[in-house]
Amino acid sequence: MKKFVLVLGIFALIAPLMAQTETSSPQKEEKKEKPKKKKKAKLDLTNALIIGQLDNAEDRYSLEINLTEMFTSNGVKSIPSLNIMKLGSDAIILESDSVKQLMASKGIDTYVLVSVRGYDRRFKVTDRRDDLQTALSAAGLFDLFRADIVSISFEFKFYRNGEYVHGDMIKCGNISDRETVLKRFRSKVTKRLTKKWIPKR
Repeated sequence: MKKFVLVLGIFALIAPLMAQTETSSPQKEEKKEKPKKKKKAKLDLTNALIIGQLDNAEDRYSLEINLTEMFTSNGVKSIPSLNIMKLGSDAIILESDSVKQLMASKGIDTYVLVSVRGYDRRFKVTDRRDDLQTALSAAGLFDLFRADIVSISFEFKFYRNGEYVHGDMIKCGNISDRETVLKRFRSKVTKRLTKKWIPKR
């Protein structure tokens, strides 16, 4: 009995100390919320000077005409660069003051550069943001079709008032000839155009 009373006495003495220790113990830090990723600015494409960056004249013509038709049918005022400069001319002239003034008079402030990135579907949009002059000077290394390929990737770069504003990649697979390339290209670009590039109606 004496031992029981002694235990109770000791507990009575240390209980306040235990309570004080618990209240003074530091609280667990609340988990910090991860900063939300910034949403990409909308492209809201309403007009375009379409510039095909391919060395093959026939390929460039096909790409620019197809894009012009697709853009125009979806409400985007479009002009192919072949209407502004002759085949074989250096694309850098599209950045000249005279061409800029001509485009402004036609209500065009956005340049759309399209090129074949390669014959592989693993390509991703590059993080490089070349200025317009550098981008226009780039050479087109690949043709629209080659006999040994089954896929092709197209790179798009958008410049508004001379500044880079957006980049995108269109990948086409299951191709067997030049016609299927253009068919897949039209289908993929139309979907991307209506879902991501132009303002929602």
